[in-house]
Amino acid sequence: MEHTNGEAPPLAPAASGLGTTETRRARLAIHPSPGPHNALWYFPQVTGGYARVARNAALIQLARYTPALPLKNRIYRLLGMRVAPHAAVGLMVMFDIFFPEDVTLGENCVIGYNSTILCHEFTRHEWRRGPVTIGPDVTIGANCTVLPGVVIGAGATVSAMSLVNRDVPPGAFVGGVPIRRIR
Repeated sequence: MEHTNGEAPPLAPAASGLGTTETRRARLAIHPSPGPHNALWYFPQVTGGYARVARNAALIQLARYTPALPLKNRIYRLLGMRVAPHAAVGLMVMFDIFFPEDVTLGENCVIGYNSTILCHEFTRHEWRRGPVTIGPDVTIGANCTVLPGVVIGAGATVSAMSLVNRDVPPGAFVGGVPIRRIR
């Protein structure tokens, strides 16, 4: 199930107004484990090798501690992330070290302290990769986790300590583990 046109499919809201798990999953490229062990053992084969991942990890760690937002955004752009000029990433935010190039941060978005943005999932029998799009004017509270394939629409707010496992429509206020619509 690979989405090949490079564009995220439109949001398909469930009864709650949030996207569905199926919508997020449709954005993921899903591959079987390359060998008999759990898929994470094979990360060098599927992510570009140890050197690439070590470089990404070092730059992301540097950015996690950098207080200057313009410098932090330059570091993220070096990793291939699409970062709007006034995106604000808080201290200790952890971006995907395997596929940072799959992250898009919109203008004036704010990502809170110690949040994690993932573009991959390694499981026992397969691994998945998908883009994460955080729209303009989005606020993500501290200690949130955003899973691969998620689109957070313009002006949405994600409360602290939330698991974003599906799309968030523009202007929505969500929170919880997993997220639910608050208003």
